[in-house]
Amino acid sequence: MAEETRNLCAQVPSALHTKVRQEQEASGQTLSEYMTELITTFYQFKEEQKKMNTETRTVAFQVPFKLFEDFKAYLQRHSLKQKDFFLACIQRALADEEDAFLSETQDAGQDE
Repeated sequence: MAEETRNLCAQVPSALHTKVRQEQEASGQTLSEYMTELITTFYQFKEEQKKMNTETRTVAFQVPFKLFEDFKAYLQRHSLKQKDFFLACIQRALADEEDAFLSETQDAGQDE
């Protein structure tokens, strides 16, 4: 049984209307499907923002276009999210550093 639907109309600037329609057509979705996805994504993002711990910080940086495209393709091939990828990289680097420090400390203790 399909979920009940309701009509939603709103006046938007012409340039925004053009952009939305272009993106919608490129997506291969109907306007209803596209707008439902867009609005749902917006509210999910908003809800995630509310849930975010105040102890988190944003890390942002720019990379060359080609590297970005290769990276996005890598994430897609491995079904990874960008955030998960970078968190794993940071955690691995910190763990490697801790292992190296412990190894150096043990080596120094044996030299005495």
